Parts: sequence; C-alpha cells; structure tokens
Amino acid sequence: MDERQILAELDGGLKKAERHVETEFAAIHAGKASPALVDSLEVEIYGAKSRIRDIAAVTTPDARTIAIQPWDRGTGKAIEKAILLANLGFTPVAEAERIRCTLPEMSRERRQEMVKKAAALAEAGRVAVRNARRDALEQVKAQQKAGTFSEDDKKRLEKEVQKRTDGSIGAIGAAFEKKEKELLTV
Repeated sequence: MDERQILAELDGGLKKAERHVETEFAAIHAGKASPALVDSLEVEIYGAKSRIRDIAAVTTPDARTIAIQPWDRGTGKAIEKAILLANLGFTPVAEAERIRCTLPEMSRERRQEMVKKAAALAEAGRVAVRNARRDALEQVKAQQKAGTFSEDDKKRLEKEVQKRTDGSIGAIGAAFEKKEKELLTV
C-alpha cells in the first residue's frame, strides 16, 4: 500500500464520518419542520424495509407541519407506526390521503435534550474519525516495518494524517456548534 492509498482511505473514512454526523444532525428538529426529520425513517411494508422518502412524498406546507403523502394508500398505517416508534417528539395524524405531523413548540427542557443528543452524535463522529486515523497510522507503521517507508516518510505521513484528522474533527465541531445554536435560539 503506498502513501496515496493510505491517505485516500483516510480521507474516505473522514468524509464518511462527517457526512453521517451531518445527516444525523438534519434529523434533529429545532422546532422547525424539515423533510429530513422523517425522510430516512425505515418502514416495514410488504415484508421489506423501505425509507419513507422511497415510498412517499414528504413536504413541509408550513414552518411547523410535515405532510407525508404515501404513493400507495396501504402503507399509511406502517408509516404512522414508524414515526411513533422513532419517538421524534411529535405524533402523526392520518388524514384522507396523507399523514400530517405537527411539531410542538419546543420547551427549554426539550431543547436541552436535543443539544445532548447532538453532542452524543458529534462525539460518535469524532470517535469514527479517530478510528480512521488509527487505521491509517497502523498502515503507515506496517509499511515502515516492511521497509516501504523510511523513518522520515513515516513521520511526515503521521503529521499529514494528524493534520487531516484535526480538520475533520474541527468540521464536526463546527457542525455541532451550528446545530447547538440553532437548537437554543428561540
């Protein structure tokens, strides 16, 4: 494995961790409706699991309402059940041809709970970044032991790995700060 491959694998792991954190942050609501709150919920229909976005149109007619229009009327109950099981802080209401979710005003306590949840997700992202760094450093050490890299190459690569890791952890930290501000701003 050469230097470029090690750094490419590292970058892939770092980007994957950052994207996962951003996706999870999108699912944490700050009192404002967003399709991302329910888009990726899995629904059990016809013996298979599907995401809501794959089986229904999800819209936000106003700032506090999410409307879900299933493409197959028979999936409405399953969608309702998935939303209830996800415990998102709101209850779905079945209407004639759609499901409506009205987001409640968030109390201070609920906002603090959401900040704690976001902090836990950010920490999980940082752990994933550190794991990617560990894997890259193990590859560097193995290549140096095998004689592919000199001691200088090893030290230079270790610094590059740390630099990229710090950048990724900084990006996750910035995303968390942005989400925290969004959650705590009334």
